[in-house]
Amino acid sequence: MGDADDEGFDGGGDNGYEGGDGDQYEELADGMADGADGEAAELYNDGFRDDFDGAEQIELRPQDGPSEISKDQRITTPYMTKYERARILGTRALQISMNAPVMVDINQETDPLQIALKELQYRRIPITIRRYLPDGSYEDWNVDELIIPEDQYLLPNEVSTVGR
Repeated sequence: MGDADDEGFDGGGDNGYEGGDGDQYEELADGMADGADGEAAELYNDGFRDDFDGAEQIELRPQDGPSEISKDQRITTPYMTKYERARILGTRALQISMNAPVMVDINQETDPLQIALKELQYRRIPITIRRYLPDGSYEDWNVDELIIPEDQYLLPNEVSTVGR
């Protein structure tokens, strides 16, 4: 059998490739360490060159991290968005299904989502919403501080049948 029958899996070999004339990588690396005029350039620890003259040095300070905005300086809307509502209900329903304490009277209700909806209606959900702002700061809102539009208490199939 010839090289054409091995289907490219077990032949190994060089298939006629001769390679280059020796190891040129070391020569290139040695040449890169020299500056344009042949003098050795100083290198920073991270590998960037220090051969620019007259450039302004910029000091970078580490960021302290996101900062909290106080309640009296909040700038975001006091309305709960449909995305926040969905996340809160899903998170709270998961907590309830994992045997977290329920904050309202459930009256024979067993569905965790229905219990979470009831907790939202009575504003008894123990979850804080963190809204991040573009500058890296954030605002913390408790569920009982937010205004919830009336149609958000209903499930999607109930919204289409009410008042239309």
